[in-house]
Amino acid sequence: MQGLYLVTGAAGFVGEHLVRHLHSKGIAVRAMVRKASQAAALEPYAEVIIADITQPETLPAAMQGISGVYHVAALFRQANVPDKAFHDVNVAGVQNVFEAAIAAGVPRIVHCSTNGVHSHVANPPGDETMPFNPGDLYQESKIAGENIAMSFFKSGQISGAVLRPAMIYGPGDTRTLKLFRMIAQKKFFYVGKGLALTHWIDVRDLAEAFVLAMQATQINAEAYLIGGDRYMTLKDTVQEISRQLNVPEPGLHLPTGPVMALAHVTETLCKPFGIEPPLFPRRVSFFLKNRAFDISKARAQLGFKPKQDFSGEVADIIKDYSERGYLTPS
Repeated sequence: MQGLYLVTGAAGFVGEHLVRHLHSKGIAVRAMVRKASQAAALEPYAEVIIADITQPETLPAAMQGISGVYHVAALFRQANVPDKAFHDVNVAGVQNVFEAAIAAGVPRIVHCSTNGVHSHVANPPGDETMPFNPGDLYQESKIAGENIAMSFFKSGQISGAVLRPAMIYGPGDTRTLKLFRMIAQKKFFYVGKGLALTHWIDVRDLAEAFVLAMQATQINAEAYLIGGDRYMTLKDTVQEISRQLNVPEPGLHLPTGPVMALAHVTETLCKPFGIEPPLFPRRVSFFLKNRAFDISKARAQLGFKPKQDFSGEVADIIKDYSERGYLTPS
């Protein structure tokens, strides 16, 4: 691809992988970060610019001379963040990015949404036609942001597509580190039977999906679920990780009802103090909700294809974690 491409949220896990991936393909990148301290890690791969999607006045400079925008920046679930912040970043921030891109004459945006807009998949596998079914404020804000993106695409002011990644993981990921570390240290336990479906997407495959969506200029106002080759039960996921870590598969199963009740109490007690609770309903729902998707639309229309199977992805993650010393007892 010719031209210069902007990545918002470039300091995040997905954003940084996307910047590196674009650079590896010889594509010129401008990486947008909010803090000067985030620039150093990206400077070998991109031109770095300081801007903030919640501050529209900072965006025109970021958009100047850009051939396409990968809008990855978002506020994910975290403690001690006011509810309004989700709207400011995931809703108003999307509006700001699109308006700045249109004003600068940028022709195309690929917008990052989430599989969470569908939440639990009652009749797996789900596809892009499933109704939205948010389970929390974060998912509600991502739906609102996706709707804004689609409205701009359909208006004809700018073209683009929406990606809804499945459960993102990969080398360097700290969000799934807890799962791998608990299994490695023989501390993992199930809530319920472990039969909820999980669908992972390697962050490196997701980066390529972004490129494919940007290149598909004939496609406009379409959404794509992006996932790995297959989905599986949580029990199958844990079994494979355990096998590769050479530890026994966890056998402890706690009852769902009491654990969920305890999670609600813990969250209620911690919230007034701005403390992230050690147990909360969203974490328990990891054991209960089906996340299983049909990715045939992305395969057919974008030419998307995961590079390896789940076993190979897990091996790469364990190698990375081991080299960083993440799996050793602290």
